[in-house]
Amino acid sequence: MKHLRTTWTLFFLISIVVLFIQCSNEKQNSEEVHVSAPTFHPLIQYSILLNNLHSEQHNVKRNQKFADLLNGYKISNKAWLKLNQLSKKEFDFRRVAVGHSYSLFINPDSVCSLKALAYEFNPAEFVIFHFDDSLRLEYCTKSIVTTEKTITGVIENNLSEAIAQQGISHALTNKFVDVMGWQIDFYHLVKGDSFKIVFEENSVDSKFISMGDITAVYFKHNGKDFWAVPFNQSASTDYFDLEGNSIRRAFLKYPIEFTSISSRYSLNRFHPVLKVNRPHLGTDLSAATGTPIRSVGDGVIVEAGYNGGSGNYVKVRHNGTYTTGYLHMSRIGAGIRRGVQVKQAQVIGYVGSTGWATGPHLCYRFWRNGIQVDALRVTIPPAKPVEQNKMDNYKCVVEDALIKLKAKPRLKQNALAYQ
Repeated sequence: MKHLRTTWTLFFLISIVVLFIQCSNEKQNSEEVHVSAPTFHPLIQYSILLNNLHSEQHNVKRNQKFADLLNGYKISNKAWLKLNQLSKKEFDFRRVAVGHSYSLFINPDSVCSLKALAYEFNPAEFVIFHFDDSLRLEYCTKSIVTTEKTITGVIENNLSEAIAQQGISHALTNKFVDVMGWQIDFYHLVKGDSFKIVFEENSVDSKFISMGDITAVYFKHNGKDFWAVPFNQSASTDYFDLEGNSIRRAFLKYPIEFTSISSRYSLNRFHPVLKVNRPHLGTDLSAATGTPIRSVGDGVIVEAGYNGGSGNYVKVRHNGTYTTGYLHMSRIGAGIRRGVQVKQAQVIGYVGSTGWATGPHLCYRFWRNGIQVDALRVTIPPAKPVEQNKMDNYKCVVEDALIKLKAKPRLKQNALAYQ
């Protein structure tokens, strides 16, 4: 009997082992059955399925025309004929500009026949020329992603440096100065002044393309607090303080991007060309040749041309009280001539050194009631405040802005940086 029990026990253990091995094999087979094949992601560029196509990317060179981009590649006679018959509405070949990117998609054959060409107007817009038996144009856009970011800093030397040290585009400095220029003299900042800016960045394919709007500002200057909150109460957005008073004026503070002042308004200045002391009734702003010059406000062109010591210049009458002048331009903007109406921030010319000038700069002049005054010290009435019937809506916008501005900054390498 004892021998029989031993036999049954051994048989039971062997059965358990066999059952375990079978279950393991079934599990392994089951896992093998359910293993997914790797997903194939076709390679696509500019919405073109590449497959075996060869692609090349280039930038338009100086003096290149559209036809030059096709040199060395084969397209059908039918496509050439249709290309030459395109109207300006279908494609304006004058839009092919130096530096713009284009990509070629080439069939893997002995004659390098061209499948397609994609030309970028800008990072978000492009057109594809499909060269099959004939020609087909396809206009496309990429999605623009807008991200809100925050930058906080302390002034050590100047505003541009404080922003640039954190890897932010100089465009933010320009937008910031346009918003706060009439509240703060950015040429006389004090070491220790601090600021916090909430702003938007636009990107395509995770690459920065442009600076968006500023959505909230706090600036502490000489111990005094300044705020800026955007609010749209009419056709466009303006900026106001916490009480709803406008912080903007009818004119931009500066006609070019924020830069250095090489010479201020003076009734007795030594002229570097004429070598005599004489009044200098303008403000000289240093900038590289070709820097765009903006009209500081809406108005009508009353003078545009070359005038001796002033070089190429433009004069804009804004209303019955104010007129502004822009001297020493390298060239006057396209379409800018006497009688033409211009909008605020419209480009009217480009920085140069024509006339009596020792280097590239803009001499900016300002008239009030026909008398030249210091453009940086003139008192301009503010735009209208938030309307009373819209104050409740504005208070909600202010509360949202304050929530953003009171968030704690994140320290990075002993400097205040993105949050």
